[in-house]
Amino acid sequence: MSGFWIILIGSLVASCCAILGCFLILRRMALIGDAISHAVLPGIAIAFLLSGSRDSLFMLLGAAVFGFAAVFLIQLLKRGGVQGDASLGVVFTALFAIGVVLISLNARNIDLDLDCVLFGEIAYAQWNTLALGGVELGPKAVWLLGFTLAVILLVVFLFYKQFKLISFDPALAAALGIPVALFHYVLMGLVSMASVSSFESVGAILVVGLLIIPPSAAYLLTDRLGVMLAISVAIGVVSAIAGYGAAAALDASIAGSMVCAAGLLFALAFLFSPKHGWLAHRLARHRAAA
Repeated sequence: MSGFWIILIGSLVASCCAILGCFLILRRMALIGDAISHAVLPGIAIAFLLSGSRDSLFMLLGAAVFGFAAVFLIQLLKRGGVQGDASLGVVFTALFAIGVVLISLNARNIDLDLDCVLFGEIAYAQWNTLALGGVELGPKAVWLLGFTLAVILLVVFLFYKQFKLISFDPALAAALGIPVALFHYVLMGLVSMASVSSFESVGAILVVGLLIIPPSAAYLLTDRLGVMLAISVAIGVVSAIAGYGAAAALDASIAGSMVCAAGLLFALAFLFSPKHGWLAHRLARHRAAA
């Protein structure tokens, strides 16, 4: 049964990240997921200091506040003339460092492990169960990630056309009266929510891999956004299943093996994609030369 919960948690994490990652890839903002996943650390620490609890609601609120703060600061620096990649690096490293300092200064009072926050341990998530009326309802991570996935699906379903247009042509979207800035912050808020929901399972660093790798592989396999979303989720789920199998066989990190499996699937897509793959380009050049 433990294997089932691990695969389910990994699949939920991968699904949340894969959906959001598609929009980040299309908007050329892949690394902003990295920035947000690190920048929310001080929000987590402050939420624990104020509440004295590791309750997921407080963690989500704290992370959301600092996720929005990170996005606001990045945009502010860009408007101030700082290059986009530089503003990204400055904000996320500064906020992440603040979180590390807060945790290290209050190490005796904070029941937070930096290694857990960074790398996570999905094998232990199944033991932190949710009980209601004395009845155990399964791991808390499943409920939290399930709720996060439901919110992501609902928002994307309700505003799919707006997200699609903004991803491909933000200038046209603004001309049509779509509040581009608002939807930008909504997307960043969902990324913050997905990042903190996944901390306990796979940690901050590996969330970045799941945000970028499955959508990047799907991007190589299709030119349609709806299909890209479906393929990205499928790659994420297959990565979770294959990664768990590899970790069990090799006695290695489960979360790390899941991301490695995603990387292998990306490599296959890069090599053998019918339209954008390396092999297809080589064949096209060979035919042109002939």
